[in-house]
Amino acid sequence: MFEARLTQGGLLKKVLEAIKDLVSDANFDCSPTGFSLQAMDSSHVSLVAMQLRSDGFEHYRCDRNLNMGLNLGNMAKMLKCANNDDIITMKAEDAGDTVTFMFESPSQDRISDFELKLMDIDSEQLGIPDTDYAATVKMPSAEFARICKDLASIGETVAISVTKDGVKFSTSGDIGSANITVRQNTAVDKPDEQTVIDLNEPVMLTFALRYLNSFAKATPLSPCVIMSMSKELPVVVEYRIADMGHISFYLAPKIDDEEMEDGNE
Repeated sequence: MFEARLTQGGLLKKVLEAIKDLVSDANFDCSPTGFSLQAMDSSHVSLVAMQLRSDGFEHYRCDRNLNMGLNLGNMAKMLKCANNDDIITMKAEDAGDTVTFMFESPSQDRISDFELKLMDIDSEQLGIPDTDYAATVKMPSAEFARICKDLASIGETVAISVTKDGVKFSTSGDIGSANITVRQNTAVDKPDEQTVIDLNEPVMLTFALRYLNSFAKATPLSPCVIMSMSKELPVVVEYRIADMGHISFYLAPKIDDEEMEDGNE
C-alpha cells in the first residue's frame, strides 16, 4: 500500500508542469524514504531526476517499494483539476493497476477523487555519479529563466562560461549575437537574490537553449537555481523544492562536430 498526503498540493502541480514537456511517460518510484522519478527525455539528450522525501509529506506510508508508470501529460491534466491550495493525497495498492488522487479544499467543503490507470513502462535507472564539479553557480531562478528565454530569440545554442568574475551567457544567430554576464553578488540581504560562484577552475560549455528553456519551467518551484559544470560532463541544473527535495536536470554539452551536423539538418 502506498499513501502520501501533501498539504501544499500546488507543489505537485508545479513539479508536473516542470517535467511533462520533457518526458511523456515515466515511472515514479515510491519507497519508504520518498517519492522519486528518473527519466530521459524522448531524444535521450537530457535526464530529469526528481526526489520528494517522505518527511516532507504530512502523511506518508509505503509498505514496500512500488513502481507507478504514468503518462505525465494525463497526470498533469488531472492535477489541473486541483486548486493550488488543495491538499492532495495519492493512493495505490501494491498489486493494483490504478493510482487515486484525492483533492480536498482547505475548508474541507469540497473533495474530489480521480483515478488514473497505471502503465507498464520499461525504464532503466542510470547511476548518477557523485562528481566534484569545476564550477558551481547559484543564482536567482527567475533571472536564469529570463536569460535563456531572451537568448533563444537570437540563437539556438548558448555558451556558458564561468570565471571568477562572473558567469557569461553567449549566443549568436542569423540576426546577430548577444552576451549576458552575471557577476558574483553576495551583498544583497536576501540569500535568494544572491549570485554565488564556487570556482575550482574556469569552465566553458555549449548547450542547446531549447532544453535549458524547458528546464526553466521548474522556476516556480524554487527562488534559486544551482548550475554545476565540468569540462565534457553534463551540466546539472538543480531546483531545490522547499525543504523536501529537489528536481535536477542533466544536459550533455554540445561538441563542435555535433553542431555542424545540427546545422545541416
